[in-house]
Amino acid sequence: MMGPSGSGKTTLLSLLGGRVKEPTGGSITYNEQPYSKHLKSRIGFVTQDDILFPHLTVRETLTYAARLRLPKKLTKEEKQKRAIDVIYELGLERCQDTMIGGSFVRGVSGGERKRVCIGNEIIINPSLLFLDEPTSGLDSTTALRTVEILHDIAEAGKTVITTIHQPSSRLFHKFDKLILLGKGSLLYFGKASEAMDYFSTIGCTPLISMNPAEFLLDLANGNLNDVSVPSELEDKVQIGNSDTETRNGKPSPAIVHEYLVEAYETRVAENEKKKLMAPMMIDEELKSKVVTSKREWGASWWTQYSILFWRGLKERRHDYFSWLRITQVVATAVILGMLWWQSGGDSPKHMQEQAGLLFFIAVFWGFFPVFTAIFTFPQERAMLNKERSADMYRLSAYFLARTTSDIPLDLILPVLFILVVYFMAGLKHDVCAFFLTVLTTFLCIVAAQGLGLAIGATLMDLKKATTLASVTVMTFMLAGGYFVKEVPVFISWLRYLSYNYQTYKLLLKVQYKEKNDWVDGIKVGNGVREVSTLLAMVFGYRLLAYISLRRMKLHSGA
Repeated sequence: MMGPSGSGKTTLLSLLGGRVKEPTGGSITYNEQPYSKHLKSRIGFVTQDDILFPHLTVRETLTYAARLRLPKKLTKEEKQKRAIDVIYELGLERCQDTMIGGSFVRGVSGGERKRVCIGNEIIINPSLLFLDEPTSGLDSTTALRTVEILHDIAEAGKTVITTIHQPSSRLFHKFDKLILLGKGSLLYFGKASEAMDYFSTIGCTPLISMNPAEFLLDLANGNLNDVSVPSELEDKVQIGNSDTETRNGKPSPAIVHEYLVEAYETRVAENEKKKLMAPMMIDEELKSKVVTSKREWGASWWTQYSILFWRGLKERRHDYFSWLRITQVVATAVILGMLWWQSGGDSPKHMQEQAGLLFFIAVFWGFFPVFTAIFTFPQERAMLNKERSADMYRLSAYFLARTTSDIPLDLILPVLFILVVYFMAGLKHDVCAFFLTVLTTFLCIVAAQGLGLAIGATLMDLKKATTLASVTVMTFMLAGGYFVKEVPVFISWLRYLSYNYQTYKLLLKVQYKEKNDWVDGIKVGNGVREVSTLLAMVFGYRLLAYISLRRMKLHSGA
């Protein structure tokens, strides 16, 4: 498919690939049957943007795709072998252990990234492969190699449909059939090798040696520079009439477009429609394969969860253990340790001083995770839409894997933080108290994360999500029981929604329960209510995030 920007190439490709809802007029059939979700396993769709995880290697990317998308009946080893076969088929063997890379991570070249995207789709051996501008941004040699790979796939008996913006003459001659679009209308449909002959019959021939693709795009844009003007159009041109004529005496683009559409409708369209509408001899077995409405997942729910869990762990370990993040946590811990150096004691003054440290711990680990978790779903939205459109996994498996794969990584830095602060500040020297402090901090982190996930998934807009999170976290901090002891009755309910308040009370209980029932104006209870409230937040916020993702899926049509 060729045509200038905005001519409708991507829209038509998305309609044919089942990526957007069917139009109100007309119908799309596959083996004379309408589209069904079962067809997702028979159709490959390569988007214009290279949507890949930057920290995974080429081999890992294709292996995960194979394990999630290939049929259940294949063993893990057979799926891995298929991934290796695709790597060699696409000529990626030299970079198979190189990270994909991205904006801030060095990785494979642009041409190799595009081939990985193609590999992600051909791994399922699709009957139909759609590609949206696979050569955009590539040099002519790399573009030619990419198209040659697609040509080999087509030669192997597959149908390959691709949009292409401005191919070289060598690329153009690789295509069997051509659709030329202009402003959403069909200007040509037929053999690519016969396109020039067709346009010469309607009076449009290049006056100088020209790349056929360049000539066709000029026509689609209504530009007749260096192109002969058909006699029918010359009759329409009236000197001085700016609606039909441009400065150089050529017809206006609107008139050229109208003429080309009319020429196609009268000379070609009817014959092509008759060919397409002629009944095809398709056996019933092939029809039944298309009409099956039952979804076939490539793996069981548990296998999907397991694969996504380990993929998430591999992808995000680089972010969690960056020197910047470790330095931030350790430096904060050391500063706190020095400020509250050996401040332990039984007197009310010492308790009040240490209460400030405990409140800061509750605030720091209630603030930090929210603003990390907010980015989770908005940043992965493109990847989620792409993979869900291909029916790679269930949303529930993805959501649970995404939220639980963070937990092991989230535990390491808080333990390091508490280890430094706890002994420098001289908090209660008791093994049980130390582990309860770590556990309380961890519960606060998981609850705060849930809030971040819910805000991010609900708004799916980083600017709005960050603004709402700032206001919410600030409110929870102020209602946390340290700044205001006597909260007015009409707003006292707010502190029970604050995980800072619940965490602060639990930390006070762990340190001072045996010494005093009241610390810094707060009654230290048995901790059951606080733990129950934090657990309710952990699950409640995540449930809200999951429901929001479900709604996003329905609205996006994925």
